[in-house]
Amino acid sequence: MITISEELRQAVKDSKGNLVRPVDPETNAEYVVLPAETFDQIQEKLYDDGPLTPEERRSLLVQAGLRAGWDDPEMDVYNELDPRRENESSTR
Repeated sequence: MITISEELRQAVKDSKGNLVRPVDPETNAEYVVLPAETFDQIQEKLYDDGPLTPEERRSLLVQAGLRAGWDDPEMDVYNELDPRRENESSTR
């Protein structure tokens, strides 16, 4: 476990639960430090690691298909090879 400096500990204490933004003097990179309890509350509201809903799964499948090029007009030939489409047209 990494421990924090006295200076950072005091800054977190003085922040009264708000975030603290220390800066790395070598890189000028800014970081966000906040109490774990505050982070857990934020994460609980923003992050859901439960199972995907059917709508979420469908959206991800559509996105994957688009990235794979399934919206390319040349791929339409595969629609004609789908045996389920024959059944749909014969039942209409």
